[in-house]
Amino acid sequence: MILLTGGSGQLSSLIAQRARAAALDIRIGSRRADETDESRRRVDFDDPHTLDFRGIDTLMMISAGYAEDDVVIRRHDAVIAAAIQSGVRHVVYTSLSGSGDHLAFALAHRWTEKRLKGSVLHWTILRNGLYAELIGALAAPVDGEIRAPFGTAPISPVAREDLADAAMEVLKAPAAHAGRTYELSGVKAWSVADLAEALGASYRPSSLEAARASLANAPLKPFQPPMLMSIYSSAAAGFLQTPSTDLPALLLAPPRETLAIAAAAAGASG
Repeated sequence: MILLTGGSGQLSSLIAQRARAAALDIRIGSRRADETDESRRRVDFDDPHTLDFRGIDTLMMISAGYAEDDVVIRRHDAVIAAAIQSGVRHVVYTSLSGSGDHLAFALAHRWTEKRLKGSVLHWTILRNGLYAELIGALAAPVDGEIRAPFGTAPISPVAREDLADAAMEVLKAPAAHAGRTYELSGVKAWSVADLAEALGASYRPSSLEAARASLANAPLKPFQPPMLMSIYSSAAAGFLQTPSTDLPALLLAPPRETLAIAAAAAGASG
């Protein structure tokens, strides 16, 4: 049996849909699970009583990255410890691409990778790149102009649907992927200037200082502005282009066109 955490998230929802279509024996874990639905169970990384994984062979652990590092590390440690205690055989973890090491949310991912590798569990690490949908939303033009300070260097975002497809290939036969770390960024790199051209917009990136100031009154938690700013600064410094990706090796079809996906997301957000 497979247990997928983070069941209400966008990536988890896509994986769950595919798993059900493939008739995999899967349960969906969520903090807001409906206990009357036998296919779902309550899994709250902050509540040890919900971390009972007995009967689970493979745990698909979606990162709980929306918090300060110490909180995320505590959550992930609790889940891994519970997996060991419950007799889980294999953990598949959604981490962050190697090109994301300069991002403000990389540390907890790398800690979790280290924790898994030092455990008795079989593991597979999916180092997911930044979503093309996210880049599009952050770069949405206002009055025909993109001001987000992404710089001019190419970046390698990936389609969320491709990441769900890649995860599914691992879940179909986890043992075949044991001990593997997959880099799953986009195949084709492009710049936000390319995105602006695709949208028929102009690109006049603001300074990082101006971008930070614009977040001052946004409805964000204290740890979120540094995360967003690190995406901008890493992109502008040329660190978000991935030299190689394992994505095509895990997919049954060619990877999706990420520039078009980002453009659609930017159009929907603008």
